[in-house]
Amino acid sequence: MREVIVVGAGPVGMLLAGELARHGVDVEVLERRPAPGAGTRAIGVHAPVLAALAPSGLTERLLAGAARVARGEARSRGDVLGVVRFDRLSRRFPFVATLPQAATEAALAVEAPEPIRGARVSAVLPASDHVRVRAAVSGQLTERRARLVVVATGSSGRDLVYRPRALARREYPDRYLMTDATAAVDADTSVAAVHLDPAGVLESFPLPDGLRRFVAWDAAPHEADTPATRAARLREAMAVRGEAQAGEGVGAATAFGVRQVIAPRLRRDRILTIGDTAHEVSPIGGQGMNLGLLDAVTLAPLLAQWMRWGSPPVDLDYWERRRVRSARLSAAIAAANTALGRPASPRAHRLRTGALRALLASPASLTFAHAYAMGFDADA
Repeated sequence: MREVIVVGAGPVGMLLAGELARHGVDVEVLERRPAPGAGTRAIGVHAPVLAALAPSGLTERLLAGAARVARGEARSRGDVLGVVRFDRLSRRFPFVATLPQAATEAALAVEAPEPIRGARVSAVLPASDHVRVRAAVSGQLTERRARLVVVATGSSGRDLVYRPRALARREYPDRYLMTDATAAVDADTSVAAVHLDPAGVLESFPLPDGLRRFVAWDAAPHEADTPATRAARLREAMAVRGEAQAGEGVGAATAFGVRQVIAPRLRRDRILTIGDTAHEVSPIGGQGMNLGLLDAVTLAPLLAQWMRWGSPPVDLDYWERRRVRSARLSAAIAAANTALGRPASPRAHRLRTGALRALLASPASLTFAHAYAMGFDADA
């Protein structure tokens, strides 16, 4: 019987597995995907995560291939409304590190065991002193046992732990288009840009190797959509919002929607949930993956103590309360960012940009940077 089984081999699951292994815990990882995912949503790693990972050497690995975003600019039709200065925060890492999610996953997986891939988990069943995990591994039905199980699958594995429809779920009306494209020749690789426009937001974030991530609010319904029509709409949005040069190279775009789910509990006896399985927030603002990474890095030493001592440490309940509180705060910040980027009438847009210009010109701009960089997380 294993000490811990982690279900899910994304960045959050692999970080937890690697940290547990580093603490001497016998851990196994089950993953539905037959190979690591090449697609990417989350790209930014914030200062609290970089600080938390530094003792294990993972921060050094992440930064070796990352771009470093020192500041963000709020813009409107070419006019700079104000600047958010991450490089003025009193942090060990005063920037946002950006890299493709696959690269993040690879860096975090260095000390983790190789996942058992093609494993479709169908049930997680608690017993008195262990947990049974039923799965089909490469089509072969199997049952595994572990003293603890942590589900880190994202939303796809939520029903393994929570009753269907037991968690409140908020579906946002917002839809977005996203692509990674070659940056304009004069683009500053240390600056992220948020273009506010009456037609909706366009976000632009530096990536390594001369690329940038572009995310645009999209008015068109995505049913019966095609890659060509998505790419055309994104090129148009980029041209209108001041990124025409980069938009010329966009040949494909993905579409996604936004929802919010916050579980009030992350632990049921020997079964725990972390990351998007427990709390899913709007990706606008880039806090979701970081929230899960902080879940994992703070949970690992507590589970290691449990395995050594034979009983759950008293700090585990405190950990759960901190992470739920942090998830709710991140959800509120993400919701505010989402609302800020919606289309607006000309008058409402003038009021919005005027208010943002005044805010970013005041001392409150540092608080804004602190919030965006997850400085208010309970484990920051």
